[in-house]
Amino acid sequence: MIRSTLSPFVLALLILAGCASEEAPQAESEEAPTEAAMTAPSADNPLGNEEGALPPGWEWRFDRGSDFTIGASDTLDTWFVTMTPGWHLTTRPAGIFYHPASVGQGDFTASATIHLFDPGERNEGYGIILGGSDLQGDGQEYLYFLLRRSGEFLVKLRSGSETDELIGWTEHPAVVAWTEEAESTITNSLSVTVGGEIISFMVNDEEVATLEKADLPTDGVVGLRMNHGINVHVSDLAVTPAA
Repeated sequence: MIRSTLSPFVLALLILAGCASEEAPQAESEEAPTEAAMTAPSADNPLGNEEGALPPGWEWRFDRGSDFTIGASDTLDTWFVTMTPGWHLTTRPAGIFYHPASVGQGDFTASATIHLFDPGERNEGYGIILGGSDLQGDGQEYLYFLLRRSGEFLVKLRSGSETDELIGWTEHPAVVAWTEEAESTITNSLSVTVGGEIISFMVNDEEVATLEKADLPTDGVVGLRMNHGINVHVSDLAVTPAA
C-alpha cells in the first residue's frame, strides 16, 4: 500500500532539512488568475503555498483518465503537497504534474533534484517533462526523461495517446540506484539541456545521452512525470535560459 511508504518519508525530510486538506478539483476556476497561477513555481519560495497543502496553480493529468483523487490527504489516490524546499508526491496512478507558467523556449536547461523513497519491489520511472503542449487535450505532446530504482534512464516522446521510445531503459553508472545499503532515500539530479540542434540528457552532472533536436518538441511546459506507486520529494525544479 502506498500510504505505508509515508513513514520513511518523515525521516528523510530531516535529512533534506539539514541540506538546505482537502481534495482539489481539477476544473479551472472562473475567477481571475492569482499571482501564484501566473508565476513559475519556486522550490525555495513557493508563491502562495502553505506547507502541507496542495500547491496552487499546478495542474495534472493521469494516464488512465480523471477518475482519481489528488490533494493533501493520504487517503487520496495521489498525495501532492508543498514541502519547502520543493514538493512531495506519492502516487497511485501514473501521470504528469506541471505548472503552466513553467516554460522553456529556445536554448535552455530544465532540471530537477528528486529524492526517491523506498520503492519496495517496484521499478517505476520518475523524472521530468519538457516541450509540453495541449497537456489537457487530445493532442497532448511532451518529451520525457525518467530514471528508475535499478540505475537506468529512459527518454520517450508522447504524442496524443501514443508514445515513442527514443532511448530505451539504459543502465548508466551516473544514476544512483536503490540498493540494500540505501537507508531511507536516494537522490538523483537530472537535467535536459537544449542547445542549438542538440538535446543533452544529464544525471548528477554527467552526460548520459544526446539526441538531435530535429522535430522533437522542446519549446513548451516543463514539469514532472511520475509512474504509478512512486514516493518522491522534489527539492528543485527549474528552467534556466541559456546565457
